[in-house]
Amino acid sequence: MNITSMGNMDVSVVVPLYNEEESLSELYAWIARVMDENRLSYEVIFVDDGSTDASWSVVRRLEKENAGVVRGIRFRRNYGKSPALYCGFAKAVGEVVVTMDADLQDSPDEIPELRRMVLEDGYDLVSGYKMNRSQGDPLSKTIPTKLFNATARAVSGIRNLHDFNCGLKAYRREVVKNIEVYGEMHRYIPYLAKNAGFSRIGEKRVHHQARKFGKSKFMGWNRFVNGYLDLLTLWFLSSFGTKPMHVFGFIGTLMFVLGFVAVLVVGVTKLYCLSVGLPHPRVTDTPYFYISLTTMILGTQLFVAGFLGELVSRNSPERNKYQIAEEL
Repeated sequence: MNITSMGNMDVSVVVPLYNEEESLSELYAWIARVMDENRLSYEVIFVDDGSTDASWSVVRRLEKENAGVVRGIRFRRNYGKSPALYCGFAKAVGEVVVTMDADLQDSPDEIPELRRMVLEDGYDLVSGYKMNRSQGDPLSKTIPTKLFNATARAVSGIRNLHDFNCGLKAYRREVVKNIEVYGEMHRYIPYLAKNAGFSRIGEKRVHHQARKFGKSKFMGWNRFVNGYLDLLTLWFLSSFGTKPMHVFGFIGTLMFVLGFVAVLVVGVTKLYCLSVGLPHPRVTDTPYFYISLTTMILGTQLFVAGFLGELVSRNSPERNKYQIAEEL
């Protein structure tokens, strides 16, 4: 029995799920056993991302049987893993917040050591590293994952992480309360944490379980391509999200200056030919005039886009608004 009050709870476990009815009871029993053996106060927050099976019925049953321990959030439709984590983070009150997938591939036995690394070793975030992943997953998943992680390390500068996308992570509570996980950015939570000033990021080798029920919801090259697009988006937002004029204004100014100089060259050449009596075609007969003019126009448009970006970045509405059908 978990008896605690807001503010002194040891661990919050946030579990995003989508169509995982077969595994939820077993997962909760496993989490409860580990927590009780280690005498930890805890809560388990299941976030149902619009499941079409009986997942929510299982969550409701678990909440009734374990009042004060199990909490549930159900979306009206499928939004994705990042919104599920965002809403789970908003509700979590534990000193350490642990995330794990609902498919039993993440082992709750890892939670005590992850918590110790956060509290005693001083990490803001500890990410799992599934060292034996290739034994349980197909090549269509493992090869893109390796390429993706190599690129993520290079772009983010977090060189010590081998598996950015591992669902098993532990966070100091302040971290989850000060990062914004949206879209498909759950893959880059360590990068988001680093950008928010939580730079003490560690890694722990964890056991990777074979999937027991159903099949993976994230497979193959589509996931790989989306991961790269999200990484580029995050890099741009982290570098220029609050100062779009620095990139659009610079490129726009450069293009305008180049176009203007080119127009001057065309005009001066025309005047020179007139002064010395050389043949002089009309300015509009040369393609360089139109290229120069187009470059100036594009430069002006980019410069204006920078101004608009500055206005938007300072007046953007809350983007994390999700329709929640029910909450336990």
